Amino acid sequence: MVNPLRSPRLKLVFLGSGAFGLPTLRALIANHDIALVVSQPDRPAGRGSALTPTPIASEIQTNFPHIPILKPEKINLPEVRDSIRALNADAFVVIAFGQKLGRALLDGVFAINLHGSILPRWRGAAPINAAILAGDPHVGNSVITLADKMDAGLVLATSSHPLDPAWTTSDLHDVLSADGPDLIERVLRERPAGVMQDESLVTIAPKFTKSDGWIDFRHSADECRRRIHGLNPWPGVTVQFRGQPLKLHRAKSVESINQQTTSPGALLDPALGIVACANSALQLLEVQPANKRPMPWPDFARGHKPQAGELVQGRTESPIP
Repeated sequence: MVNPLRSPRLKLVFLGSGAFGLPTLRALIANHDIALVVSQPDRPAGRGSALTPTPIASEIQTNFPHIPILKPEKINLPEVRDSIRALNADAFVVIAFGQKLGRALLDGVFAINLHGSILPRWRGAAPINAAILAGDPHVGNSVITLADKMDAGLVLATSSHPLDPAWTTSDLHDVLSADGPDLIERVLRERPAGVMQDESLVTIAPKFTKSDGWIDFRHSADECRRRIHGLNPWPGVTVQFRGQPLKLHRAKSVESINQQTTSPGALLDPALGIVACANSALQLLEVQPANKRPMPWPDFARGHKPQAGELVQGRTESPIP
């Protein structure tokens, strides 16, 4: 951990909305002077569609009410921009904010962004999902300067971790989120010059929608596992079992066993939740029936008594590349 006693206290503006920035925000509050937190406006959420603050705004309002907070619909409006610049902050720290910051706001400011990938790999909205879906051997964060082009700034620092095949997007989100405070503190303290990204190595991680929550058991067990984990929690992979939706939360590849059928998605061992994939087998570890909580497969099996050969039906109309 960075020793805050060795670092000067800086006057900072923190711009963030998602939970990814919470550990860094808390560390910055402990070690520096936060002149202002800027977050997205409250949005309708939940069954009652009640106006709900972002995780960052909720943290400030609940635990640090002395810190001013701003929730602009458009941060680049002159009156909003000028009020932020008038604070004369030493730096802006931006993490999962959700609006593009204009040149007039950033001019002459040391502004840094924490991004959940090892850039230039996985620019875009869903880098954590993309890394799991692709089976990247290593994952990490980048701290970059802000640029006109999305996630294209100079790389000031990076971190790296081996990707555990058991991690879901939620797990990896938490690992990288916890990785942020030290990385951001190091950049604030050292102010490195940064290096340009190699544009020939850029990959894009687009945002997912509900329609992406499918699985095709004609693919390998490892591909299926990555899809289940990479889309957990959103949009989640949903299959059909006995005509009812069943969400798949966690799985692992297992050694191929004597298959009684070659049908993709057929249960090979109903007690253990092992299903047939392409020349391999996948063990379903945690599932969620409709209107139920997530549960281990053995609990699901005790209640539903699945039989060998029954199908866990994924999507089968997609072509195999």
